[in-house]
Amino acid sequence: MHAPHKTRTDALIAGGAGALSVVLALTTDQARTPDALGWALLLASAVPIVWRRSSPLLALLAMIPLLVPYHALDNAHTAPMPQTWIVLYTVAVTGRPLRTLLTGIGVLSVMVAVVHTLNAHQGMELLRISGWIVAVLFCGVDVRIYRQYVASVLERAERAERTREEEARRRVAEERLRIARDLHDLLAHSITLIGVQTSVASHILTVDPERLDRQAVAHALEDIADTCREARAELRTTLQVLRGDGDGHEADGPLPDLAALPGLVRAAEAAGARVDLTVRTPGDRPAPATGAAAYRIVQEALTNALRHAGPEARITVAVAPDGRGALSVKVTDDGAGPRAGGSAPGFGIVGMRERARSAGGTLTVGPGPDGGFEVAAVLPCHEGKATP
Repeated sequence: MHAPHKTRTDALIAGGAGALSVVLALTTDQARTPDALGWALLLASAVPIVWRRSSPLLALLAMIPLLVPYHALDNAHTAPMPQTWIVLYTVAVTGRPLRTLLTGIGVLSVMVAVVHTLNAHQGMELLRISGWIVAVLFCGVDVRIYRQYVASVLERAERAERTREEEARRRVAEERLRIARDLHDLLAHSITLIGVQTSVASHILTVDPERLDRQAVAHALEDIADTCREARAELRTTLQVLRGDGDGHEADGPLPDLAALPGLVRAAEAAGARVDLTVRTPGDRPAPATGAAAYRIVQEALTNALRHAGPEARITVAVAPDGRGALSVKVTDDGAGPRAGGSAPGFGIVGMRERARSAGGTLTVGPGPDGGFEVAAVLPCHEGKATP
């Protein structure tokens, strides 16, 4: 379906071609001015132009039965050229080159055959006119190739734009996931410690009110205050790194890495757990992504141990090179780990896996070889490609 304005435009083009044909018939060869039948055939040959867009070949085929008798009656042979050129151009610009070639050969053969039977001199004149027909066909083919080139450029540009939009959406999703993971690691750990420390203080207050150990209560409350201060400082650092200060200033400090593991252990011990920490760093300083991932994995593993094994859990944290250019991180406890159906599922294990993948490593969780629950990660010491 073509828009109505295109049909109106083609109707006007058909009228203009017919008028130009009349002028050519009156001025180019006065000895062969058409008679009444010739005028009717000449004007009717311009009518198919109206449908040249929807059916270019049919428009051409409709013109041939009109132009063959027109030329056979030896009328002015140059007069029908305007509508002939328009239809041939449309066929060339809308069809494949092979179809254009065959169409041009067919049209020229018919015209030369008809006119040459009348007069050999006029046949040679028509051959000269046919040069213009060939030029029109080549022009149509050239325009078609140019349009295809422009269309391919636009398609590539649109495809590139879609790719950029998809990449932007992917980066936004990854950034949202990273922010959620950072906040979960920080807040879940701090809230778990505060909960455990609050339980300790509550136990001290209720177990024997008459022999209240004020020093123990004060110590438990001080541990809670210390945990809150550390959580606030780390949250501020995390938000500064995530936001990226617009004036070019750096955050107050880098995110914690292997050097900050003793602080995690002290916080867990303040909650009542017994933690054995062993850290052996490789000869080369681990990549920042590796250090940050190891810290967050240990942090989440300690949080889960306190939550599921209880405040008096025995926990072992071992960080050491594995001898193959990677860093081994293992956290084991004497609990049973998360219980299926015991509580609403969280994001701790999922977050630890994502941490390991973001650094190019792997993570496994499950029962330990000597009982209890174990979290084991293998992280590349140097910058590794994130695992999809």
